[in-house]
Amino acid sequence: MAGLRTVGAIALTLAVLALLKADVSHMVAGAISAMVATFAIKEKQRREQAITLALGLPVALVAMSLGALLSTRIVAGDLVFLALIFAAVYSRRFGDRGTALGLIGFQIYFVSLFVRAAVSALPGLCGTLVVAFVCSAVVRFVLVVETPERILLRLREAFRARLGQLVSAQIELLVAGPDHVEKALEDVRRHTARLHQSAMMIQGRLEEGTSDSATALLVQRRVADAEIAAERLGVLILTARSSERADTLTLHLPHAPAPAPGNRLRTQDDITATLRRDLNALRLLVARPASNNRGAAVAHLRNRLLGYRDEENLPRTSVPVQDVFRGIGEAARGVMGLRLALDGPQDESDDTPATTRSREELDAEDVAMAQAEETEPAEDVRKGLERPTTRAAVQVSVGSALAIVGGEFLSSQRWYWAVLTCWVVFLNTASTGEILVKGYRRLLGTVLGVVAGAGLAGLVGHHTWTAFALVLVFVFAMFFTAPLSYALMSFFVTAALGLLYTLLNTYSSAVLVLRIEETALGAACGVIAAAVILPVHTDRRTDELLGMVLTRLGVVTDAAVEQLSGGPARDLLDMARELDTALEDLRSSTQPLTHPITPLRTRRQTARYVVALLETCAYHARSLAATAELLPNSKSVAADPLLKGAGRRIAHNIDVLVARVEDGDSDGVVETGASLASMLETDTPGTPRHDRVTDRVLRHLQRLDEGLIGLARPLGVVSVATSDRASSRGGRA
Repeated sequence: MAGLRTVGAIALTLAVLALLKADVSHMVAGAISAMVATFAIKEKQRREQAITLALGLPVALVAMSLGALLSTRIVAGDLVFLALIFAAVYSRRFGDRGTALGLIGFQIYFVSLFVRAAVSALPGLCGTLVVAFVCSAVVRFVLVVETPERILLRLREAFRARLGQLVSAQIELLVAGPDHVEKALEDVRRHTARLHQSAMMIQGRLEEGTSDSATALLVQRRVADAEIAAERLGVLILTARSSERADTLTLHLPHAPAPAPGNRLRTQDDITATLRRDLNALRLLVARPASNNRGAAVAHLRNRLLGYRDEENLPRTSVPVQDVFRGIGEAARGVMGLRLALDGPQDESDDTPATTRSREELDAEDVAMAQAEETEPAEDVRKGLERPTTRAAVQVSVGSALAIVGGEFLSSQRWYWAVLTCWVVFLNTASTGEILVKGYRRLLGTVLGVVAGAGLAGLVGHHTWTAFALVLVFVFAMFFTAPLSYALMSFFVTAALGLLYTLLNTYSSAVLVLRIEETALGAACGVIAAAVILPVHTDRRTDELLGMVLTRLGVVTDAAVEQLSGGPARDLLDMARELDTALEDLRSSTQPLTHPITPLRTRRQTARYVVALLETCAYHARSLAATAELLPNSKSVAADPLLKGAGRRIAHNIDVLVARVEDGDSDGVVETGASLASMLETDTPGTPRHDRVTDRVLRHLQRLDEGLIGLARPLGVVSVATSDRASSRGGRA
């Protein structure tokens, strides 16, 4: 949608300028200005967008005027450019509006350099800016209307589609032969990660896209339920077709081998066929909204799947296979809750007792959620050079100064490409390693784009409208590929610029080669500035984020265990999403360590292993939070005081890991000992209490405990059995 809106703004601007008989240089300036005026604005509410767009026009006029007035005064122009760069980066501390206005000021000054603005042409260029901003407003608010409600609606449908894709992948995992199980498992991993991404995107749009906080909380809860149930179903399917219980780490560690194959399903073709039938029914429930129900067929499928939540409806087979049927029942309940939250009330005339019980549980949860209190997000208390925006502003200003000096040696007319690259590589980066990887990707995309631009320039020649049409295609491709690959985005940007050079009659192979040289210089200046001026090394950045993830993991786990033990209710889902956000930041910060060009393979493997373990721990923490949110009004979940004792070792181990990461404390030890899952056993050893939610909670705690113990080794923390530690203390005493 961002690409469509930007392309629409550019096309409308070109059409208006053509009617006004503007020359090619003004049309190029108008196209770039319309693009900037559209993509720079990130606010979610239409009113805020309109205010920022209105404020952006005078900023653009000032920037264009400065560029034209200082075009013959080299030193003064360079100093003003550096001031704009500093302001553009520093203004990010003021939120989306500050970011947008800073970006508009910088980019429009760049446009003045690109089209070689002069004082004599200033009135026409200012008129072009007005046309571009007006056209951007028309497309944004009239032609391509984008409201938070519509965005959230599309995200909800995307989540439904992702959920259906995950169920399809789980079906393939169920029936895959020995030679195809690894590929099927990789598909399940990929679709599980995509489902989680969709859930996070919905979380980011709930506040603006829903009518009130109660509705937002309801959708958030139902999405979390469906996500957790679907992920758990994948683990249960993997366990059922293995000779050992599958670890959730298998779903989070890339290229992790599947557990050893077993024969639990190999000799039970009828059970496998039933499971496949029920998974197909689950996929149908996911894909079909309530408004598309016809007759009693969908209700029959729903009732059958929900029936698996009752022990008497389970087929007589092995316990792991029965767990899969239970997982299908819980997933069906999650889907029903999702349908109620997204599609509204449904016909209850065909409900069975199992379905009625599930509806009553969901209604009770609605009551509990309606009583939840909202919490305010914590503010960043860092000041001065400790603030990331201030540090980045100083770094990019120094890097840009180096790029100006070096760029002048390469070309006295097109030195600004080096400055642009230096500025761009600092966007959305927070460490030297991230800047290095981004600079490498931009250089790679630029080299490939130069080759494509040279070929297209030769084909298009001076066919103005053909060139503009291709530019529109490349702009859309730039936006479409930006979330997928920065190198691809840079490729389309460079190819489009090659066409614009052709339109300005400044195209030559030497110009495009110079583009590569300036890009390499700008990336190098950015890396040098980041490494020398107030550096934030990748290790330091990842340690900070790792400590934050572990801290939030401890907060979620402690609050969930306390609530499950009978303690006061907390806003657990928001805590869980804060954990997910911190984990996403950590995952991004480790890209320099996990990138294929990284020469240190051991560090790359360690980073992947740590992130995968944390993803596993976060999944179990989310599951604990979702279960605890059912209290106190659920008929199926009751507080169990025993759980408080089960969580003490986990809390201690998290504290030790946090102290190790944040303070370098090497004295603490991670405690191991008797399995927390041993609390699942009844009077008959080995017989699990499947009819109690406490069993599932203890399993999540056990997996969480195992994940934390697994983190101890790569973090350099000693693990000691609880009994051994106690005896050693006694010896020292």
